Amino acid sequence: MKYYFFLALSLVFQLSCSSQAANEGGPDNKGASAKNTSGDMPDKNEIIVGADDYTAYLNLLEGKKTGLVVNQTSMTRNGHLVDFLQSKAVDLQAIFSPEHGFRGTADAGATVENGKDLKSGLNVYSLYGRNKKPTKEQLGEIDFMIFDIQDVGARFYTYISTLHYVMEACAENNIPLMILDRPNPNGHYVDGPIMEREFSSFVGLHPVPIVHGMTIGEYAQMINGERWIAEGRNCKLIVVRCLNYSHDTPYTLPIKPSPNLPNNKAIYLYPSLCLFEGTDISIGRGTEMQFQIFGHPDFPKEAFPFQFMPLPMQGALNPKHKGIECYGKSYLDLSEEELYAKVRLDLSPLIIAYSLLKDKDKFFSSFFHKLAGTKSLAKMIEAGVPEEEIRRKWKPALESFKKKREKYLLYK
Repeated sequence: MKYYFFLALSLVFQLSCSSQAANEGGPDNKGASAKNTSGDMPDKNEIIVGADDYTAYLNLLEGKKTGLVVNQTSMTRNGHLVDFLQSKAVDLQAIFSPEHGFRGTADAGATVENGKDLKSGLNVYSLYGRNKKPTKEQLGEIDFMIFDIQDVGARFYTYISTLHYVMEACAENNIPLMILDRPNPNGHYVDGPIMEREFSSFVGLHPVPIVHGMTIGEYAQMINGERWIAEGRNCKLIVVRCLNYSHDTPYTLPIKPSPNLPNNKAIYLYPSLCLFEGTDISIGRGTEMQFQIFGHPDFPKEAFPFQFMPLPMQGALNPKHKGIECYGKSYLDLSEEELYAKVRLDLSPLIIAYSLLKDKDKFFSSFFHKLAGTKSLAKMIEAGVPEEEIRRKWKPALESFKKKREKYLLYK
């Protein structure tokens, strides 16, 4: 116990897009890449997201009744993708929105209702609530679908689950799906336990590690290539690649991908600290420091001098330990560069938190096992297995995944 106490006192967090958009993407043509026909050459150091390489895909939308899977991150240099495509006379039929809604303001886990976007006049169908997959009726006359959402590269970030169900609906209804790709801010490493099938849920549908190291476009190719769609169906997939991007290129998201990931620091810390969501530990929801701190009312003040009090706010209407003083750890003093360089999950906060809280039988919930993708992580922490030994346990499966992942990469 003394060891963990003193360790807690000093706890510090450990943690291309090719310039050519031509060429077929993915093995065995599992996803074709749209050809870049732009005459404008971007600055060689500037990352161009798929949505902004519009000459690579606008011609493919001519005469197509198009649906869009988008949210607040679906921005182009010319405004929101919906508005831009309408200005180009693309025949848009409907909008489909993921967790947090079309405007990206709903709480995590909150049901998002269907509605109408007043600016565009389009119906908005929620893919987070009563149904997570577009229905045949919602698809209506749609004969082409676009997916353009910023992901952060963690298995339990639900936008890739939405991607899966959109691909499934498109495969069932013979609708081509175009991915307008965006960089993965955590795409420079791969780490964590592989999800076991019995723990499949909307926070983890596929046997991938917590940090998978792929963009949305690459991940879609893996869904197709590994036949993860129901009945082994294959989605007709087109990926419009980013330009001037590789997996080693740092990328600052211009817009919050969800209400509780306000900045790069939170995004880099998210894969490690999100595991606390399956425990009684707060990760700062209800503050302005979400996923940059963690704490609990019962932590000893001597070991955790940082104090915060979660309060209701947009995106966290009923935060954990609402209105109660929490004692914990802050990572606000670490720079973005330091966090980006720590290319691994950090289990030490989880191990220390477990050691210090008294009610250990209730520390790990069933939701924790879904986030981890396995029960073995909780069991090893309960048994006092050191972090490096835990990491060695998942290494063989992780190395196997990395080899499988290689054939789906677009930015090698």
